[in-house]
Amino acid sequence: MNYTFASATILLILITDPIGNIPIFANALKHVAPERRPWVILREVLIAFVLLLTFMFVGGGFLRVMNLSELSLQIGGGVILFLIALRMIFPPPKSDATEELHEPLIVPLAIPAIAGPSALATVLLLVSQAPERRMEWIAALCVTMAVSAVVLVLAERIQRVAGDRFVVALERLMGLVLVAVSIEMMLRGVKTFAGQLASA
Repeated sequence: MNYTFASATILLILITDPIGNIPIFANALKHVAPERRPWVILREVLIAFVLLLTFMFVGGGFLRVMNLSELSLQIGGGVILFLIALRMIFPPPKSDATEELHEPLIVPLAIPAIAGPSALATVLLLVSQAPERRMEWIAALCVTMAVSAVVLVLAERIQRVAGDRFVVALERLMGLVLVAVSIEMMLRGVKTFAGQLASA
């Protein structure tokens, strides 16, 4: 797929899913002092940004070391996005895991809530398809992280004003859009593969 700056930004926002991360952050930060929560959120977003940015620069070398083609990455990325989208539409039941009482660091907020496998695969896909447009992808990532930071810092206010049902409905709508994006990625990958077979 030939992504533009706008479409890459929208895709990254859908995958990092700031709306869907609201309950995760709210639960992880419930034992953190309210005045400190914005700083913790900004720190975790910054850590996720650095990780994704690093992956943008070393991802190409990773592909070469693992002897992976861009086509396999595109189809595999589509599969991952499809599974993530299904979880957004049909979320798994909440677990009764023991709550952590200390301030979260890196895990589970920066990784995998924001910079999860699907986000890493997406930035790698963008750079591998158009390495000459790396600055565009970095700008798209910057916008995505800014959106995530704003949404997560305002999470409590959003939940209060919009209500839990609206948040859940919006996340499922985003999941539906992501399903369409993932299927399009897989179809284009399969079409390219079929074309390569035909010309061989």
